[in-house]
Amino acid sequence: MANVTDAAFRRLIAQYGKPDIMYTEFVSANGLASAGREALIRDLEYSESERPIIAQLFTADPEKMFEAAKIVAELKFDGIDINMGCPDKNVMKQGAGACLMKHPDIARELMKAAKAGAPNLPLSIKTRIGDTKNDLHHWLPELLSEKPAAIIIHCRTRKEMSKVPARWQHIAEAVTIAQGSGTLIIGNGDVKDLEDARVKAAETGADGVMLGRAIFGNPWLFNPKKNNATIPLAERLKVMIEHTKLFNQLLGDIKPFAIMRKHYKAYANGFDGAKELRVQLMQTENIEEVEEVVKKFFN
Repeated sequence: MANVTDAAFRRLIAQYGKPDIMYTEFVSANGLASAGREALIRDLEYSESERPIIAQLFTADPEKMFEAAKIVAELKFDGIDINMGCPDKNVMKQGAGACLMKHPDIARELMKAAKAGAPNLPLSIKTRIGDTKNDLHHWLPELLSEKPAAIIIHCRTRKEMSKVPARWQHIAEAVTIAQGSGTLIIGNGDVKDLEDARVKAAETGADGVMLGRAIFGNPWLFNPKKNNATIPLAERLKVMIEHTKLFNQLLGDIKPFAIMRKHYKAYANGFDGAKELRVQLMQTENIEEVEEVVKKFFN
């Protein structure tokens, strides 16, 4: 997730509740393959504690994908992912993200280019059930024909974005279509926690489940011994401050501090005084101000 699962947040997650596998926020393969790639390389920084770690890219240009995949391999990632599901208008204007569902020929060329650029890395695809309607019966076989290691399917269409409930029956449909292909099918959409993920996997036959939005304000999400609802408030806000310090340390020179505010909305939620604390946190400009706001909250 862009400006969410950055290096700072992933490092925090690895410490407090590490999942089986992590994906970076998505990065433009076009930018990565260009001369001014330094900032994007920083987006792909990771620590050994995050392994296995997958680099997530987007583009509609097979040549740029080939070059970017070579860089991903040089950076010693554990895998490469092509995002073919993002509905962001700026991404789709480039012919990338969810736009590729309407152009399976380009999608396949991108997959071939990624494999050629990083022949020793497993390839995964992140996508949706279709553009304006469920089109798995046509779209999924196109992807399967290139034999990716895994396909992560968000069970809504591009048009629906996240405005309607995810329909997990389509994950079961995808599992049936992919049977015998050797490609893992991973479901995504509206998964609340680990228990919910296990139930959905069992009901659909999915090989795995990806959780995204549920991680907001909850770096303990993948820790079976922790429940966000029972974590003491002081501990939650202490980790929020730790998150902020990591952001400053790793990304403060290239990303605006305002990015942290979306995290503050999630950390400061569900307890007495949360609204008032959120309002104050949203006005902060640096780590010192955040620490002062939290200090005053407990006094």
